[in-house]
Amino acid sequence: MPVKTSHVGSLPRSQNVVDFIFARERGEAYDPDAFDAAMTEAVHATVGRQKEAGVDIVSDGETSKISYATYVKDRYTGFDGDSPRNAPADLKLFPSFLERLAKEGGTPKYARPMCVGEVRSKGQGELEKDIANLKTAMAAHGIERGFMNAASPGVISLFLQNDFYPTREAYLAALADAMKAEYETIVAAGLDLQLDCPDLALSRHMLFQDLTDAEFVKVAGAHVEALNHALSDVPEDRVRIHICWGNYEGPHVCDIPMAQMFDTLMSAKARYVLFETSNPRHGHEWTVFRDRKDDIPEDKVLVPGVVDTTTNFVEHPELVAQRLERFTGIVGAARVIAGSDCGFGTFAGFGAVDPEIAYAKLASLRAGADLV
Repeated sequence: MPVKTSHVGSLPRSQNVVDFIFARERGEAYDPDAFDAAMTEAVHATVGRQKEAGVDIVSDGETSKISYATYVKDRYTGFDGDSPRNAPADLKLFPSFLERLAKEGGTPKYARPMCVGEVRSKGQGELEKDIANLKTAMAAHGIERGFMNAASPGVISLFLQNDFYPTREAYLAALADAMKAEYETIVAAGLDLQLDCPDLALSRHMLFQDLTDAEFVKVAGAHVEALNHALSDVPEDRVRIHICWGNYEGPHVCDIPMAQMFDTLMSAKARYVLFETSNPRHGHEWTVFRDRKDDIPEDKVLVPGVVDTTTNFVEHPELVAQRLERFTGIVGAARVIAGSDCGFGTFAGFGAVDPEIAYAKLASLRAGADLV
């Protein structure tokens, strides 16, 4: 049986969808019924494209969300104003490249409000629309297994910074309590839950630049503790976790190594572990899993990113197969799913990879998995 395929979650959005999302983002007048109809139609098309490419475990592409983390400002109380922006440390080391990115519009522009009040759910209405759209599309296309992304407490604290709770720990605890119902709603609907956790890697060189690696590992451990609390009533075999060093083309010379985050990652209450192995800064780290094979819990399923999401190269299927075979040689083919390094539509209206090339990459993912 061939290795199954999936991806990290976000996919390119149509211009119609992007226009609706930004009209809402800017507080402009728009027709809510037309908005909902556009999202339903787009998710149907997105799921169809995934099936056409040969993806086994599909998502809704995060179609209705402005981004994978800041969407929470629209679904929870307590957020207003704007959070400080802090460029990743690697880009600061190369100011001419950072300036070029800024001039070329290489950094997405969207609201990042501060937490200025108590974080509480406004209800699961928007989430339930997303779930209904995905399940309807899956049924229409004859797909049995899907997943839905949700922000982790830690990544919310990274992008929507605290100006209300007395400590970071108190803020994380409040976020975990608030997000708990969202996680449970996704799983109760019959979908797998994916937690996006750039806070376990990206935040090291973005928000915690002044810490030592050892100090950061302790911070990341606290993030996982908050996440595990929020997952206390969710079956572990329905949960995916994605660690990320930042879905951008850049030097990445400040990335904390996987070797230092391995134990933290394995401690998360998640059966499926998604991580980068295609980009040139992390392609070598498959050896961490080889060398620490005995420390990988027997129920963990590895989902290595075997196609990159920051360049328009389409990986050859034989290269995809070679990357996958490194991991099937460690834990066996039954415990490996072919994935992508990150999302193809991390922010609405912004993506380095052409939409058609994104699906070509997913098709190559399928072809490579079939060779294993």
